[in-house]
Amino acid sequence: MFRRIVFVAALAGLIAGVFVTAAQAVRVIPLILEAETYEASAPASDHTHGAVHDHDHAAAHGDAHGAAAGAHHHGEDAWAPADGVERMAYTLLTNVLASIGFGLLLAAAFALRGGADWRSGLYWGLAGFATFTLAPALGLPPEIPGAEAAPLLDRQLWWVGAVLATGGGLALLFLVRRPVWMAAGAALLVLPHLIGAPQPETHGGLAPESLARDFVVAALVTSFLFWLVLGSLTGFFYKRLAAA
Repeated sequence: MFRRIVFVAALAGLIAGVFVTAAQAVRVIPLILEAETYEASAPASDHTHGAVHDHDHAAAHGDAHGAAAGAHHHGEDAWAPADGVERMAYTLLTNVLASIGFGLLLAAAFALRGGADWRSGLYWGLAGFATFTLAPALGLPPEIPGAEAAPLLDRQLWWVGAVLATGGGLALLFLVRRPVWMAAGAALLVLPHLIGAPQPETHGGLAPESLARDFVVAALVTSFLFWLVLGSLTGFFYKRLAAA
């Protein structure tokens, strides 16, 4: 059974990873490349006073859409893949690995719940989007290169707390379905936002504000489509392969 679950996650993750990379190439990656032109032309002082920071928000946001930006890391001595085929290959690899990881979580949940199909997988995909993307983005929107940001560790800790609280809250609301636990679930959903995400001292960045807004929209839409594809595929393959 365990082997089948892993195979289901690998198969669904591979397809979803290729899909999200293609979706990122349409809008997300071009916006990143455009924002990086502003970084490249910025004075050196901007790079040392926090206007430009590392782009490890793939880890801070924990979603496949962050891989495209996370593949580019700034610093005088930092290695980064060359633009073009090499960079796209690393983006694809990161997306596939992240997709397989999320697929394992979904397949394990299906096993615990006693089964799934593509339709129920779609609902679980929506829950995944709400947990790993939408809820954290309410406090920490996807960051375009060159954006001001709070310290990375603070953002990561808040992101992990938001994911755990959102996932736990949704589970209590939709899986337990007892009034007391549902109230506790609702409280968990709002708790991270009552605490508040860490914010930079000043907002803004090197890229125009309109470009940053376009990036947030593109990243969220891409992630939404990714979770729908991953959830439905994992449910479909689980019913066909693992449940048998």
